[in-house]
Amino acid sequence: MDHLRLGVNIDHVATVRNARGSAYPDPVRAAKLAEEAGADGITAHLREDRRHITDTDIERLMEALSVPLNFEMAATEEMQRIALRHRPHAVCIVPEKREERTTEGGLEVAREENRLAHFIAPLAEAGCRVSIFIAADAAQIEAAHRIGAAVVELHTGAYCDFHAEGKVAERDAELARLREMSAFAHSLGLEVHAGHGLTYDTVGPVAAFPEVRELNIGHFLIGEAIFTGLQPAIAEMRRLMDAARPEA
Repeated sequence: MDHLRLGVNIDHVATVRNARGSAYPDPVRAAKLAEEAGADGITAHLREDRRHITDTDIERLMEALSVPLNFEMAATEEMQRIALRHRPHAVCIVPEKREERTTEGGLEVAREENRLAHFIAPLAEAGCRVSIFIAADAAQIEAAHRIGAAVVELHTGAYCDFHAEGKVAERDAELARLREMSAFAHSLGLEVHAGHGLTYDTVGPVAAFPEVRELNIGHFLIGEAIFTGLQPAIAEMRRLMDAARPEA
């Protein structure tokens, strides 16, 4: 099988920093440590309200990283301008509501197909690999394909929530849906990523999907780093991913 990439989301290092309005902990330092621990890329979400990652963080990440930056953003003119200025390796379009604590679901592509097609076209032309963060739903996958996205990232949050709540039947049904939709997206020629809420306990079954090329994981790793350190936390996630999907 192809190498399964690990993207480490560093947003919540910035959340801790911003809680005190200080210069530390520094998310760029976390990104460099993640690189050393085996991360294949770094993910950062620049929100409208700048609650964690800031514009300066994005500038510094673009300068400091030797692995690709996956720039998560809402489909707004402001964010498009920022992405076109920096031209990161990847741009992941996510839904964003100011009142949410974290991204609650996938982007509604099917209802906004025309707008999103025009929105992502300049990003693709600028050389950014455009990803759409969506639920594991055939209609959304088909719409993402029609608008010209190169990648879909399937939202694994419901699967992880069912696992945490001990709802085994619902968890297994959601996992089966993720598996089916991964294969469907791949059959359309889309590159398939997955993420949201993944932990040591839930990563293995998703990592085993042969169509999935990348997992993006953040909050759990930053939380685990409090107890074990960032590099050991990432190294253990990398080990579990590799164990679930040995390379040919």
